[in-house]
Amino acid sequence: MAAQPYPFTNFNFAVEINRGDDAKPLVNAAFAECDGLEANMEVKTIREGGANDRQIRLNGMVSYGQLTLKRGMTDNFDLWRWFKDSVANPRLRANAEVVLFAADGSTVRARFQLSRCVPVKLKAPALNARDGQVAIEELQVAYETLALKELDA
Repeated sequence: MAAQPYPFTNFNFAVEINRGDDAKPLVNAAFAECDGLEANMEVKTIREGGANDRQIRLNGMVSYGQLTLKRGMTDNFDLWRWFKDSVANPRLRANAEVVLFAADGSTVRARFQLSRCVPVKLKAPALNARDGQVAIEELQVAYETLALKELDA
């Protein structure tokens, strides 16, 4: 009897951002939320003369979402440097992967690969001397393509 398939969980993930060919990660940060892994395809509708009972659907342009990483914690300013460098050099791009782990927290189940990423929004944490909480950030990243790299379970 085959083992029951175990569904993917959405609470064990990591985000890897690499800027350049040295394969070193851009930032060592942990995020609590990741949203915006999406692809949408336009559909073109063509009506054929004399065929009133159907229409032809053709694939159109594909557009991609915008990755939003919320509640990030880091001990350096690499995200701010990346944003500043992207303002200074508009051609600067990075590649990113969102890694989905199994429930054990260490086995990689899948990788969402994002190419030619550029930071479009970086939000500083709310500062409040009374709370004494950890400073957290939000990062939004635009990307040009999205691919899913499936790994063996």
